[in-house]
Amino acid sequence: CIDLHAEATSDKQAMGYFLDGRVSSVLGTHTHVTTADEQILPNGTAFQCDIGMTGAYRSILGREIQPVLKTTLTFDPNTFHVATEDVRLAATWVDVDPLTGLAKAIGRLQWKSAGD
Repeated sequence: CIDLHAEATSDKQAMGYFLDGRVSSVLGTHTHVTTADEQILPNGTAFQCDIGMTGAYRSILGREIQPVLKTTLTFDPNTFHVATEDVRLAATWVDVDPLTGLAKAIGRLQWKSAGD
């Protein structure tokens, strides 16, 4: 599995197709926002642009909302504390054929804390 830590979805897609058939999966990270594009590429590599984040979803990328908004709107420096509301775990699973090393299936999952 390749963890492709990149910003642009186009870069992630390009690398997915470049590695298609050579690796079991190419799973993107970095943006913290789960994408709904999970698929098996033509030569057997599982692909998804971003698997999402584990953390507080009532947030801006896992940080408390108001300090991020203040800095965005005023350009004043601020401390971004970790948010704690609506905690979730985002993940992607890949079923890999043990003989070929290629993907048979891929899926997204998200678990939400019972306390939220």
